[in-house]
Amino acid sequence: MSSLQSNASATTPAPKTGPRFAAVGSPYFGILLACMAVIVILSNIGASKGVLIGPIVTDGGFFLFPFAYILGDVISEIYGFKVARKAIFTTFALSIFASLTYWVIIILPGFSDDYGVAKQHALEDALGPVPQIVLASLLAFLAGQTINSFIMVRLKARQGERKLWARLMGSSGLGEFVDTLIFCTIAAPVIGIAGFGMFANYVLVGFLYKTGVQYVMLPITTLVIGWFKRHEPSYAA
Repeated sequence: MSSLQSNASATTPAPKTGPRFAAVGSPYFGILLACMAVIVILSNIGASKGVLIGPIVTDGGFFLFPFAYILGDVISEIYGFKVARKAIFTTFALSIFASLTYWVIIILPGFSDDYGVAKQHALEDALGPVPQIVLASLLAFLAGQTINSFIMVRLKARQGERKLWARLMGSSGLGEFVDTLIFCTIAAPVIGIAGFGMFANYVLVGFLYKTGVQYVMLPITTLVIGWFKRHEPSYAA
């Protein structure tokens, strides 16, 4: 009987273990979520300004926004898809709140002297387009980051802890393309981008830049994820 049991145990494959993720009870998730929300809100403000650097057409939030995707990669790898989705929804709930706050600030009666009128016009010019920018960012980031996070987690289910670089690179391209296309389509009229050539420039530059930043930052992102895996108490070893 014992030999039969040993033979059976030898032929029975070991049960597969799912991908490891951490719980959100530690302070680390809150810090990541806060940083993502601040980056997205500031990017929305900056995106209301069109930027022309030589032949390159972009907006004022171009240098900051890719880091929101990098934080999304970290959250997806450490905490999983469900938590990443909650982070996305929370970030944009805060973005909507910020946009409503700008609207209230603009409609509040200001001083009637020349300085007060000038400040009112400046606020309207700077923050007035932000609601449409937030709408563009909401739809774009919701779609792009969800795709990015979903691919990250699905690849992790297949690869386990191995090939983190492949997950980071594989998820970035499609997510960033969807994000850039949706955002540029909605935000271009507000920024002042007109004509197909200028629009195509805006989309192409945005996509290449965002994806390029993520690829360049790949070694640092890998180190950051490794640090969180070692220090996050609930991440199973």
